[in-house]
Amino acid sequence: MAKFLLWHWKAVDQFGQLQKGTLIAEDTASVTDQLFNADLQLLHLRKTSRTRRGCWHIQQKIQVFRQLATLLQAGISLSDGLLLIAQQHPFEEWSALLKDIEKRVSSGTPFSAALSQWPKMFPALFIALIHIGELTGKLDECCKRLADQQEKLYQLHKKVMKALRYPMFIMAVALLVTIGMMGFVLPEFANIYRSFNAPLPAITLAVMAISNWVTTQGLGWLLVCATLFACGYFLRQRKPHWQEYEQNLLLRMPLVAPLWRGQVLSQIYTTLSLSQQAGIPLLQGLSAVETTLSSLLWKKVISHISTKVMQGVPFWLALTESERFTPLCCQLVRVGEESGALDLMLEKLASWHHNNTEERADNLAAALEPIMMLIVGVIIGTLVIAMYLPIFQLGDAMSAG
Repeated sequence: MAKFLLWHWKAVDQFGQLQKGTLIAEDTASVTDQLFNADLQLLHLRKTSRTRRGCWHIQQKIQVFRQLATLLQAGISLSDGLLLIAQQHPFEEWSALLKDIEKRVSSGTPFSAALSQWPKMFPALFIALIHIGELTGKLDECCKRLADQQEKLYQLHKKVMKALRYPMFIMAVALLVTIGMMGFVLPEFANIYRSFNAPLPAITLAVMAISNWVTTQGLGWLLVCATLFACGYFLRQRKPHWQEYEQNLLLRMPLVAPLWRGQVLSQIYTTLSLSQQAGIPLLQGLSAVETTLSSLLWKKVISHISTKVMQGVPFWLALTESERFTPLCCQLVRVGEESGALDLMLEKLASWHHNNTEERADNLAAALEPIMMLIVGVIIGTLVIAMYLPIFQLGDAMSAG
């Protein structure tokens, strides 16, 4: 998502009157071009210090289209609906964006064409569905269906991320506690034990050796790991094939792969079923899918399928040749193509992948919670035993003496 900024401007119109307002743009040049096209001579320009967090989040987009659908169903015109949403929206950036779209619509520009002026904000699927709604006279239904689809995909994405973040968070806490105890607590105990001049248990010696390594070499290895991570991040941003390699690796990881694959397939099938139900051609639907995906690997897969379909290859066969879709999925798509019910089959596949991925995410979180607690308990318990066992042995020795 591009970083759109809110700009406050003052300008003089062709009649010499002072005008002022707000605009959404990425840079100064874009603002200048917009004002020049509106026959305005720029006098003063100021941008907001920064965009508030969550301004361009997908939830804001969902809310706007859901509110617009409700207003259209209530009989309010499109221009009035956009103005009403703009006036009550909590973010100034969205207010300026909606007012710009409303101005274009009021001047005779179709709603879909007005949205297409913001391709980084509204993907091809949004524009295609809105265009279908304009042609069929069911713009309110298309807006509602679009909002429902985006909400469904967002909730699934959030649940998958939550299931994957939980074990990583627990392990990070356990690692920090272990490093803290070995780097600051155990060295103090080690100094005390050395003054006893008595043999120590094997577990204490082992933990003290690890603690000594952490205090003497841990910082150096931490810098090495940080450097490697920074290099990997730089290569990932600069070299697209590194992203593809990372995503291929994710598809081979036992716990992560089913969740990630299920989420992506649910998004693909949901978008395709929505486009098919709206009467959008398959190739145009595949193009919309490609623009909505964030993964470079899956973008290439969809692009390859689109090329095959364009060459006359059946859709189900193109899916089979990609080797990223299960035989059952390909068979169901084949049945849908041959029976003329492709939209229904895609909807069933989207629903199945959505429910299956949700179930996997819930089961993963439920199964990992006791395992993570056990791992943390073993680590902390081992450190506590290693620290206090010599004290108990010293007490027994003094009692025997």
